[in-house]
Amino acid sequence: MKGNAIVAQTGGPTAVINSSLAGIISQCLKEKNIEQIWGCHFGMKGLLEEDFIHLEDAPIDTLQHTPGSALGSSRIKLKTENMSRVLEIFKKYNIRYFFGIGGDDTQLNVYEVEKYCKEQSYELYGTGCPKTVDNDLPLTDHTPGFPSAARYTALSVYQGGRLTRDMQNVDQFVIYQTIGRSAGWLAAAPYAFKDKESDPPHIILIPEIPFVEEKFITYFESCYKKYGFVSIICGEGVTDENGNPVSATRVKDDFGNKEFGAMGGVSVGMEIHKIISRYFPEMRGEFQVTESLPMCADDRTVDIDVQEAFLLGKKAVELAARGESGLMSVIVREAGPEYKIHIDAVPLRDVGGKQKPIPERYIAENGMNMTPAFKEYIVPLVGPKPVYADLETCKKVKKVD
Repeated sequence: MKGNAIVAQTGGPTAVINSSLAGIISQCLKEKNIEQIWGCHFGMKGLLEEDFIHLEDAPIDTLQHTPGSALGSSRIKLKTENMSRVLEIFKKYNIRYFFGIGGDDTQLNVYEVEKYCKEQSYELYGTGCPKTVDNDLPLTDHTPGFPSAARYTALSVYQGGRLTRDMQNVDQFVIYQTIGRSAGWLAAAPYAFKDKESDPPHIILIPEIPFVEEKFITYFESCYKKYGFVSIICGEGVTDENGNPVSATRVKDDFGNKEFGAMGGVSVGMEIHKIISRYFPEMRGEFQVTESLPMCADDRTVDIDVQEAFLLGKKAVELAARGESGLMSVIVREAGPEYKIHIDAVPLRDVGGKQKPIPERYIAENGMNMTPAFKEYIVPLVGPKPVYADLETCKKVKKVD
């Protein structure tokens, strides 16, 4: 079917989301049935407002290494009453190929549009390209954007932990809060750089495991006695035993998701800091909240992340061009000691609106650390650990009597 193609970037960006866009553009230019390739300016908002950008002359090589969402994004959920308007626009511009780059909400949008067009006997090929730093999309080994955000987080916690170790006579603990609404993949990522028990982080708090104050304080105290300082990382969506956010957020977005961090006007890191201070008023500690920085830090991008994002974009177009629809391109990790992947596809209906928590086998028995199995999973994604100097092996000067 000859026609035009349109692509939308929706939700939060990643450091490599534009590499997927570059992959989509480059493959569209190769397909005979795709006449023009356009981008929705500001996601679904641009689609509904007919605000489109020509992408035929986009600088693909530079785009691959550009952070942020080059097309502009939004968090608009397409509702049932929007579907007739979408179909009207598709007919008006002869759009026959629709690509969405995003997380579970985006994939749900693409799925609903593709399904509606099919019900109305309009020939449309809609496919999704995964994206989210949260790494919570099911049926893919990981999502593009996650490896780079994981490296950003791992480096921040490793470096910040060393600072606290060296300043333990001033600040006895540090809390790093990372994004991740309902899955703790990013909060767990710094485990990649943990070679010794004393290496940061000492405590990992993730949404998959309920936060129990007494249990946390007991473990915190034991870590402090062992190491002289405590490095903590927490996911923004950590909840208590009753499912209530520790951050006490009450704000929701258009998709009905609870807003955490600055968007929710709250901070789980700050709340945990308050809890520690209640039990140990003599202690000082810092907390760090990066919010969207891991989503756009090009200087900490992982090479495989850029490459895989591009391949996933290409795959989304290849599927549509050969007449397949309602699918999302995914990463499949191959078995073996070396990191190898191939790109495949899964039905959008099995992805849209669904999430992937950290499996139990990756979580330590105490619920506040990770297992060696998780390290095997995460190390190939975050890249090499930096080598820093330690003076532990240097001899001390003898005291003079």
